[in-house]
Amino acid sequence: MPNDYQRMTEIILFLKRHAGQQPSLEAVATKFNLSPGYLQRLFRRYTGISPKRYLQYLTSEKAKQLLDQSMPLLETSFAAGLSGSGRLHDLLVNVDAVTPGEYRSKGEHLLIRYGIHATPFGQALIALTARGICHLDFFDDDGATAFKQLRKNWSNAEFMEDLDATMAVKQAAFSPRSLLSSKPLLLHLQGSNFQLKVWQALLQIPPGCLASYRQIAQHIGQPSASRAVGSAIGQNPICYIIPCHRVLRSDGTIGGYRSGTARKEVLLSAEIFKQRDPSAL
Repeated sequence: MPNDYQRMTEIILFLKRHAGQQPSLEAVATKFNLSPGYLQRLFRRYTGISPKRYLQYLTSEKAKQLLDQSMPLLETSFAAGLSGSGRLHDLLVNVDAVTPGEYRSKGEHLLIRYGIHATPFGQALIALTARGICHLDFFDDDGATAFKQLRKNWSNAEFMEDLDATMAVKQAAFSPRSLLSSKPLLLHLQGSNFQLKVWQALLQIPPGCLASYRQIAQHIGQPSASRAVGSAIGQNPICYIIPCHRVLRSDGTIGGYRSGTARKEVLLSAEIFKQRDPSAL
């Protein structure tokens, strides 16, 4: 039996495929063997709006409008940087990047604790070192591919399952109560200088806002590097906390996402509409 995240993924993909027909609430409910009331409650719980309202935003023109409306807050956030009272994020995050020598060593002499947990957006592999979270990746299979990527990133590290340690990370990242805490999440990042610049730029995108690949490239001082920015975003090792799901193409289309574009749709829907007054769009 599908869980709520799986249902939402299927429903959102169905609405995208059939937006031109503007299917009714009853028709969508029948398609998924749900009552109209349950469908309405499920959809509102994830997105804050009704399926009918959501259908009004399933065009690239609406996405471009959202990109434009994000600009003032995005520019303020970029100017404020990653520290100080100007922080605009939902989660407080501190970044500890590896040294060049550590980057070349691929985790030699490091112990990485890992665990698999259910989240509101599907199963996730979470891993951390003594210096912070080093990996968070969603998956829809048995997790083998996600774990393979973790081992590839830190190929010389020692790995140990530790569900208690990773459960604490899951609760901090996904529990609404964590938004009230001033205790920052610590990230232990391994990447090239370019990748680190891109990932730090992503951390400055406030919840409910969108940025384009081109805007990220401009912010890091390499305006012609949109394609390279996209590649760095695709290598983001800590999904959701480093919010690569908030980046779209300049034309308003969704772009790629390592954990699947369907999941990116759900993440964006769950976040954007809850942060905004839909009637103001």
